[in-house]
Amino acid sequence: MPERTVSDVLTQLRNQLSGNSGTGVRELGRTFRALDSFDGNRKVDRNEFVAALQQMGLSLSTFEYQLLFNYFDVDRDGSIAFDEFLVGVRGLPNPKRQALIDKAFLKFDRDGNGFIEAVELRAVYNCHLHPKVLAGVWTEEQAFTDLLSNFNDRNRDGRISKAEWNEYYAAVSAGVERDDHFVQLMKAAWQLD
Repeated sequence: MPERTVSDVLTQLRNQLSGNSGTGVRELGRTFRALDSFDGNRKVDRNEFVAALQQMGLSLSTFEYQLLFNYFDVDRDGSIAFDEFLVGVRGLPNPKRQALIDKAFLKFDRDGNGFIEAVELRAVYNCHLHPKVLAGVWTEEQAFTDLLSNFNDRNRDGRISKAEWNEYYAAVSAGVERDDHFVQLMKAAWQLD
């Protein structure tokens, strides 16, 4: 029997998740978030990774778990970012979603330089609708700071590149099952028509 590749295992995983009443990837995301509740670093170690997949009832061999984990542990630190894993499982946003992601980016990148300034986002992003603001836990400024941190502004220059924007929304898209919900989310967040 030929050795299985990461692509083979991902295909098997996708098939198993799709047989999960259409909620497989979303449930997998919830399971990962529950395992991450202790430190909130949005990463899982090898044991948590296997536990999450097993909790979902996914049937993989020890070799297949190892193969997947090693593939997604890009920096070899013994953990994987579960947003990246979910994007890897679900794939990149479909053309309809990507068009909306692009439209939102272009709304802010008026000079076409491939970057959005944080101050431009702040003028449009509806921080008052953030669940933690609504609950009185955060201020609107805290919600906005949290949003910026999600874009992985690696050099902390207050600018978001097109690549950072796409990476963030690929992760968001991976956690939203239905296109109409994703469209609604994007329109509400960025006041798109």
